[in-house]
Amino acid sequence: MTSAATALAAILMASALAGEVHAEPAAAPAPEASSGLAGLPEVVVTARRRTEDAQHVPAALSVVGSELIERSYTVNTQGLSLLAPSLNYSSANPRNTAFTIRGLGSSVVAVSQANDGLEPGVGFYVDQVYHARPATAAFDFSDIEQIEVLRGPQGTLFGKNTTAGAINITTKAPSFTPEGSAELSLGNYRFVQVRASASAPIVEDKLAIRLSALSTRRDGVIRNVKGGDHNGIGNQAVRGQLLFTPTETFKLRLIGDYTGFSSNCCTQVYLRVGQSQRSAARQYPALAAGIGYTPPSTDPYDRVTDIDAQLDVSTSEGGVTAIADWDMGGATITSVSGWRFWDWDAANDRDYTGIPIQLTQHIPSLQHQFSQEVRVASNGDGPISYVAGLYYFQQSLRGHPISIYGPSATYWLLGPASQYPQNLLDGYGTDGTTDFRSKSYAAFGEVNWRILSRLTATGGLRYTYERKRGTYDTFVFGGLSTTNTTLANAKLSILRPQSYAARDNDGSLSGRANLSYQLTDDIMAYGSFARGFKSGGINMSGLALTSANQPALSTAVVRPEKNTTWEAGIKTRLFDRRLILNADAYYTRVTDFQATIVDSSQTVALRGYLSNIPGVVVKGIEADATALVTHTLSLRAALEYAHGRYADYPAGPCPLEYQTSATAACNLTGRRLSGLPTWVGTLGGDWTPPVPGGAIVLHADSAWRSGYYGDPSLSRYTFIHGYNVTNGSLGFRSDKGWEVALFARNLFASHYIQNLTIQAGNSGLILGTPSDPRTYGMTFRIRT
Repeated sequence: MTSAATALAAILMASALAGEVHAEPAAAPAPEASSGLAGLPEVVVTARRRTEDAQHVPAALSVVGSELIERSYTVNTQGLSLLAPSLNYSSANPRNTAFTIRGLGSSVVAVSQANDGLEPGVGFYVDQVYHARPATAAFDFSDIEQIEVLRGPQGTLFGKNTTAGAINITTKAPSFTPEGSAELSLGNYRFVQVRASASAPIVEDKLAIRLSALSTRRDGVIRNVKGGDHNGIGNQAVRGQLLFTPTETFKLRLIGDYTGFSSNCCTQVYLRVGQSQRSAARQYPALAAGIGYTPPSTDPYDRVTDIDAQLDVSTSEGGVTAIADWDMGGATITSVSGWRFWDWDAANDRDYTGIPIQLTQHIPSLQHQFSQEVRVASNGDGPISYVAGLYYFQQSLRGHPISIYGPSATYWLLGPASQYPQNLLDGYGTDGTTDFRSKSYAAFGEVNWRILSRLTATGGLRYTYERKRGTYDTFVFGGLSTTNTTLANAKLSILRPQSYAARDNDGSLSGRANLSYQLTDDIMAYGSFARGFKSGGINMSGLALTSANQPALSTAVVRPEKNTTWEAGIKTRLFDRRLILNADAYYTRVTDFQATIVDSSQTVALRGYLSNIPGVVVKGIEADATALVTHTLSLRAALEYAHGRYADYPAGPCPLEYQTSATAACNLTGRRLSGLPTWVGTLGGDWTPPVPGGAIVLHADSAWRSGYYGDPSLSRYTFIHGYNVTNGSLGFRSDKGWEVALFARNLFASHYIQNLTIQAGNSGLILGTPSDPRTYGMTFRIRT
């Protein structure tokens, strides 16, 4: 627990005991409906860089407010994916975190390789500042006001790397009215979480402060039979803010934050064994039998491992943000400045077994970024409104890829003792440095024109110019010292030193256009066209080789992805605003999709490397509803259907079942897009019946996903079956401002796989991260 969290919690709990604690003011109710039941309140979003009613924004989006985050115990973006069905989350560890929206976003292959030269396709924003590394989205939420999940290309106003969509997070701002909250949660697996926040004026109506802190601890849920538990949680976060309002027309918000994660994490367990076309002697059953190895369990939901290498994650991120708004009457000028860092290190056992194949695997990395955005947005409700601005972004990212093999590596990766000395790879490793730097410049603008009283046209463009450069320099060491050419080449087939440099300069134009028609005051229909791009990159994980065994520089640069999306939708408020029902249909085509191809056009032999394929198509239908059934009962539901295919993928990696000892290419054209469930549904509700002294608070939410492929090769052995997760809580909320609740996550102990990995070397062993077991506990919360 951080000292800041402890102090804030102690202050607030002491104030509760010393005097009466007042309940947090409720949001202003909507106008009374004819039945006497107030309608659903208006949800205000900033999806178009100005505050608007979500029902008047002609775009598909999901909004999760602070109360739902609190009631559902949504502590991070993994939990958010259970409330926003179009969002899919995959994370083998915080560094290898990937988001997709409608099946598009981060390349699973690039993420698994921890490729620092590539960027995500789902933009992640906190308080209007873009976070370049997806790993920074893996930390716990702290003092959140609202989260918007924007679906489809957002390249006009949110910039690059939003071809699939954006996650837009807004934290709670300082208040000139004193307020505070604190909560303590305890649960099984020694779960302890403390959250606290407080806000107060320093100078009345001129300067206010807000402080918040969080600490989360939980034991690991995977037991190592050799000692210890793995995949625990160790998060801590602090945030301090100042709000300065010297005049009625100017305000400045300064934010400083720091988040750290330290835990004995992260590993996977035995899932299954797939059969390839390689010789039986080079497949997992024979290899394991040859050294008498038996995994501690072949049931992944026993959550047992026997890994024999060090396991540890130590990472942190933080920064400073300044947001200034100057109301000039007809327009408001906004400046958003952000400096951030991300510091990463972790130790892994990349063979995921008790066999000493790989002893060390980690990539210490340090990233810094700075961004500056200046916008001007019109005020008022005239027939023409607009947003325009300039944007600058730069980052530097240095890494040190380190890998060392152990005494069983020769046998497992090369062959038995009759072919090679068994100590050939013992201690053989690689070390080095990667250095990636990028700069991005953009100008953008969007105009809304109310052609008729109910008909509005929107058009916007953004031009982005980027400069990137990267250097990769590694060397090898250790293993058996030999002058034998055959043995030396065998070592180099496992790890080879490489040194290369690459540059890429590129300009891209993105934009969108739509028409919206307000059929009635509460029903709007819209149609839209959007074009976005995901930045190109430089392959920073090593290159395929030429005939001279030198890096093939022609494969270093990966071109940008280009996304074109057509969408039509309807947004409605029905039954005196007691029901919100929205639906949309979309068609998306991505060209130059970043993926692994297998060919010999750029290399001496048939080899796989990261490049671009001609096309991917995703189309689907989405619907969501929120209903206020009675004064005390509200329900939520969403259902989404998606059909994603590789439209043109002639030379992809072969599924495991078709792999031989030689590299081969397989035509994946027409095959299903990996990582995309066909069906996703969510259902949730809150019931708050009054009782003497307060109210009962019952919350439940349930999410279901159909099966999908967990690896781009589309092997039948990497299919992740559909699953359902249900969470719930039951508590009492006092009129005095305190609350106590019991909670359960994965209430019905569903078994499912979060993500999976094909073991390096293609033995056929498939590893997976099993679902967390049922967790439960109690929360005490107070507000002032």
